[in-house]
Amino acid sequence: MLANFLIGLREGLEAALVVSILIAYLVRTGRRDRVRDVWWGAAAAVALSVGFGALLTFTSSEMSFRAQEAFGGLMSILAVGLVTWMIFWMRRTARFLKRELEGKVAAALAIGPLALVVIAFVSVAREGIETSLFIWSTTQATSGTQPFLGALLGLLTAVALGYLLYRSAVQINLATFFRYTGIGLVVVAAGVLAYGLHDLQEAGWLPGLTSTVFDVSAQVPLSSWYGALLKGAFNWNPAPTHLELTAWAAYLVVVMTAFLWPARSTAPRRVASSARV
Repeated sequence: MLANFLIGLREGLEAALVVSILIAYLVRTGRRDRVRDVWWGAAAAVALSVGFGALLTFTSSEMSFRAQEAFGGLMSILAVGLVTWMIFWMRRTARFLKRELEGKVAAALAIGPLALVVIAFVSVAREGIETSLFIWSTTQATSGTQPFLGALLGLLTAVALGYLLYRSAVQINLATFFRYTGIGLVVVAAGVLAYGLHDLQEAGWLPGLTSTVFDVSAQVPLSSWYGALLKGAFNWNPAPTHLELTAWAAYLVVVMTAFLWPARSTAPRRVASSARV
């Protein structure tokens, strides 16, 4: 529930920010009549994302055990790749997102209503499909309704924050928000990667299923509340294979280091040189 709340909150707020930027630009330029085109595009993107999640669930339920494990493992690895790309994409482009979207809206207004619908659809669908895939991947290791409830609460919180930001009712340091939620997503993604590789081992696609590093199932049983918490939030495996543990540690160290590494900026140098001129 905690992991899916974080995913829903992070991805949902990105989509909410996109919609609020598009609507704010239309209102500011006196084109309120075109706001409905943004809502049409956003609604179509939400429908596509829900349909994609349902398709994943239905497809996997019709497979044999080995096929389910292979499918789940591949989808988990794909989800990790998409979320990793998204984290670094937002880190790099967050400062220019508003200007980029406003430029696209200005061009779309000159083309016609369908162009604005397409911009809203593509912008929201990108976040929605990533959310559906990642939530589906994280829920494979758990049961019950808690994962979906966590995702729903995260999305509702994101919608509320997006509306309050649009109305200027709250002030959030988005750079800090995306930084800390990015850290959380890297930790979650590392667990999803390890779980996906374990699925591929169970499907017979990768070797080493019986080669475990340690086994603390007796000390940290998954039936306990703390075992369930670790499993749901981090895809914890009390008896990880060598491949699982190596992949988990390598991803966590490499991606977290790259994410937290200070971005190079040439702004101070440019300012100094203009001051000399």
